[in-house]
Amino acid sequence: MNRFIFGFIAALLVLGSIWYFVGKRENKDEIRANSAMIQIQNVGKLIVTEGYYSQVFTFKNSRNLFLDFFPSDKKALVVANAKATVEYDLRQLETRIDEENKTVVITKIPEPVINIYPEIEYYDVTQDYFNKFEAKDYNKIKSSVTAQFRKKIESSSLKDNAQERLMSELVNIYILTKSMGWTLKYNEVIIESPEQMKNLKR
Repeated sequence: MNRFIFGFIAALLVLGSIWYFVGKRENKDEIRANSAMIQIQNVGKLIVTEGYYSQVFTFKNSRNLFLDFFPSDKKALVVANAKATVEYDLRQLETRIDEENKTVVITKIPEPVINIYPEIEYYDVTQDYFNKFEAKDYNKIKSSVTAQFRKKIESSSLKDNAQERLMSELVNIYILTKSMGWTLKYNEVIIESPEQMKNLKR
């Protein structure tokens, strides 16, 4: 009897030691993996416009089982809110300096970049046992919602407003060159006033 109790206690100690060291090693691996996700990148981006959008979507998927005799459905009501930003990478702004004629020429203005940040909520979710929601369904819904928002933004005035805001920011270049007695040009157009700069088209 004593041997049995001693053996039982010894087995518990061995199992406990294995569990402790394995768990400790797994924790280390998890911390190391998380720290590897940190990245640092220098950027020169200017966010000039933000827009907010809301829309309701209906998602439905039907799967036929057993030689198409038994349909299995899943569906959900999707309420999506999104923030969209229009930004410019100022590192892509190209200029040329003509020292002889005291002229600064802006030769290229960067293209606008639209970023969409959707927040999705699911309501009235129904699913059958053989056709449940999976991770790929949620990813598909998010991609579809983002595409719908992007289409709506492209046809809106958000990009035009962003263009005007960018030109308003670039007025500072005009003010600087003017204060130094220099001339500012955008390609072949001489900029003679802040208002002209603001109304320029890319």
